[in-house]
Amino acid sequence: MAQIKHSRQREAIRIFLMSRKDHPTAEAVYAHVKEEYPNISLGTVYRNLTFLVDNGEAIKVPCDDGSVHFDGNVEPHPHFQCRKCGAIIDLDFDGTKCENALNKAAATDFEGIIEGNVTFFYGICPECRRENS
Repeated sequence: MAQIKHSRQREAIRIFLMSRKDHPTAEAVYAHVKEEYPNISLGTVYRNLTFLVDNGEAIKVPCDDGSVHFDGNVEPHPHFQCRKCGAIIDLDFDGTKCENALNKAAATDFEGIIEGNVTFFYGICPECRRENS
């Protein structure tokens, strides 16, 4: 097995993702990491994000508007997407019992194997709600 070369840029991307709850796009990650590494390219950011996803250190969060956001929290957890501004936010509750029940119900008339699910909630985020008040 080939040894994976350590990359300071990749580590900066990983740390940035893990520090966020809002699931930035590759472009937002690039803007942040470019402050520390001015010579980094957007292509390098994309390659490192792909590497992190492929190696289980981040997940892709595809959105209704076609954009892809990235999450440093790889544990199963529910997300919220604002229908107004498109923000992706982690919801802070343990939905394990609900998810297990949903997986079991989905498997009732399904001959395959249900391994998990992705839970997305939609609506208006707190910031957009305040703007409309």
